[in-house]
Amino acid sequence: MPASDPVHKVQSTILAPYGAHESDSRGRMHAEAPASHRGEYRRDRERIIHSTAFRRLEYKTQLFVNHEGDLYRTRLTHSIEVAQVARSIAYRLGLNEPLCEAIALAHDLGHTPFGHAGQDALNRCMQAHGGFEHNLQSLRVVDCLELKYPQFPGLNLTFETREGILKHCSKKNARALGSVGQRFLERTQPSLEAQLANIADEIAYTSHDIDDGLRANLITVSKLREVELFDQHIDAVEHEFPQLGRRQKTYETIRRIRNRLVADLITASQAAIDEARVGSLDEVRAAPGSLILFSEPMREKNQALKNFLREHLYRHERVHRMNRKAAKVVADLYAAFFRDARLMPDEYRGMANEAASRDSDSGRARVISDYISGMTDRYAIAEHRRIFNEKIF
Repeated sequence: MPASDPVHKVQSTILAPYGAHESDSRGRMHAEAPASHRGEYRRDRERIIHSTAFRRLEYKTQLFVNHEGDLYRTRLTHSIEVAQVARSIAYRLGLNEPLCEAIALAHDLGHTPFGHAGQDALNRCMQAHGGFEHNLQSLRVVDCLELKYPQFPGLNLTFETREGILKHCSKKNARALGSVGQRFLERTQPSLEAQLANIADEIAYTSHDIDDGLRANLITVSKLREVELFDQHIDAVEHEFPQLGRRQKTYETIRRIRNRLVADLITASQAAIDEARVGSLDEVRAAPGSLILFSEPMREKNQALKNFLREHLYRHERVHRMNRKAAKVVADLYAAFFRDARLMPDEYRGMANEAASRDSDSGRARVISDYISGMTDRYAIAEHRRIFNEKIF
C-alpha cells in the first residue's frame, strides 16, 4: 500500500512500530486493487463476516449440542466475544485492531459440528488420508472452499490474517502450505496480532464456559470456590454487594475474572515487548518466543482454572454422553458418504466421483470431510436421521 494512502497515514499515527502496518503487508495470494477507503485488514474482516462459513457458526456449538438450549454459546457468539477481547487489548498495546478482529472472527470457520467431539471423530475417520484438524480447515475454508468471487477461489485474505488463523501446524503440513507455513519450519513467531487473537480465544472460552457450565448445572459455585481465581473474586463481589442475587453475582464474578486476565495480559505483554526491544514486525518474528503473555502468577492461576474446567466440566458424564452421540453421527455420516457418494448433494458428489475416477481415496475422503465439517449441528443430526432413520439426539 502506498505511503500516501489515507489508511496508512492514520495507522502510522496510532500503531506502535511493532504492530502490523498495512504498508508492510505481504499481500494476498491473488493480486487485487487496493482497498483504499477501508484498508486491507478491514476488507478481510468484512469478507469473513459475509462468508457462508461465518453464518454457519450460529448453529455450531462450543460445548453443548445446538438443540440443548438457546442460551448456550455457539461458535458465532464465541468468535464475536474473542474479537471483542482481542480488539480491546490491541487498542491498549498499540496493535492493529482490524487485523486482530479479522483473525478472531475467522479462527473457528473450519470447525466441525459438535465442537471438539466432532473434530476428534472426523480426525479418526481421516487418519489414513492426512487427518483432520479444524485449524488447518479454517485456512482451507478461506483459501479454497468459500466461492463468492469470480476472480479467485476462497476469500483471498491477506497473508497476515491467514497467518493468524494458522495457530499451529505440523512440519509435514507446513511444507505443503507455502509461505504461510514457513514459520513452523523456521520456528519464527507470528505477528503480535496473531499471538493476541490466540490468547483472547483462551480468555473468552474460559470465562464463558464457567457461565455455561453453571447454567447447565454441571458445575457449582461451591465447587468453583476451590479455584483461587474464582474464589477471590466471588468473595469480593459478595462483600461489595451482599444483597445481590445468585445469577447477577455469578455474572459479576466472571466479568471480574475476565477483566483481571485482560489487565494482567496487557501489563505483562507490554513489559515483554519493552524488554525484547522489538521495533518492527520483522523483529517480532525473530523473537525467541511469544511476547503476548500473562505474568507467571496469573498464568498459574489461569492454568488452575482451566484444569478445574477440564476435570469437572469437559469430562462430566453428561458431556461425555453428548460427545459419544456426536462422534457416532460424524462417523456414521463419513462411512455412509464414503460408501455411496450419491447420498451427498450434487456439488460434493461430483467432486467425490471425480476424485474416485483418479483412484484417489484420499481426494474423495477430503471432499467428504469438507462436506461434514461444514455442517451445522442441526443439519448433521437431520442428515443422520434421513440416512439411517435413527434418532440419536
